[in-house]
Amino acid sequence: MKIKDYTIEGDAGSKFKIKDFDTEIKSDLEKEEIDEKIAERVAELASMQDMLYAQDNYGILVVIQAMDTAGKDGIIKHVMSGLNPQATQVHPFKQPSAEDLDHTWLWKAMKLVPERGNIGIFNRSYYEEVLVVKVHDLISKQKVPMVLYDKHKIWDERYDDIREFEKHLNRNGIEVVKLFLHISKEEQKNRLLARIDDKSKNWKFSDADLKERAYWDDYMDAYQDMINNTSTVKSPWYVIPSDKKKLARLLVSSILSERMKSLDLKYPVLPKEKADMLSTYKEQLMKEK
Repeated sequence: MKIKDYTIEGDAGSKFKIKDFDTEIKSDLEKEEIDEKIAERVAELASMQDMLYAQDNYGILVVIQAMDTAGKDGIIKHVMSGLNPQATQVHPFKQPSAEDLDHTWLWKAMKLVPERGNIGIFNRSYYEEVLVVKVHDLISKQKVPMVLYDKHKIWDERYDDIREFEKHLNRNGIEVVKLFLHISKEEQKNRLLARIDDKSKNWKFSDADLKERAYWDDYMDAYQDMINNTSTVKSPWYVIPSDKKKLARLLVSSILSERMKSLDLKYPVLPKEKADMLSTYKEQLMKEK
């Protein structure tokens, strides 16, 4: 499982073809081995997050995009299970509120960007603006002055805005880790049926999922365009084959571990005068009765 094989990088305008990307990771690992490796990565992430928080220089923004049932919630639940809740925030991006629509379309994302030392997770994200908005042609409902709307330019302009936004984050120490959970239409069907057949999962089922499923091909085109136009060397997209949930979680945990290691995180070193006082403080504490 080489991370490079799932990384779409380079300047925007690459030649990623979604139909050429498998939705299932091939592996000889047994279930117990996968669980062990995930546990190892989760422990690594927890250790590195502690240093991230203490160092207080970098922040990490994890963006998760996918079709319904692809496993976004499972990734957050299992891969992020060891993270300190005090320094981790999860933000779902649902239908824009009236307040959202009274601002620019990147306003919500900007105000939710994680602080230094923190990890922010976007369950869906500002990328919905070039996905669902594009597929359903919702620009006219976003209060954008129609004099500024050119259907031949609007998506290129939004891709450009995204690249500049992420470039701005990168320049300020916010690492952007972008995950596209790639599931097959057949596997989505199986998972939707499971939600119907299993009473404990009925609450997860929504007829909206079926309505969106009818636009599958349009969404695949939109995802392909999105990845081709917003993958950069600094903020690449990772395409995660997600038909096998545990292998997808292992790959995601490995990617996050690799990206955090690249930051060379370390605990802060006390100034000499403060470090020299530690022995004095220790002596005071040891003398207490």
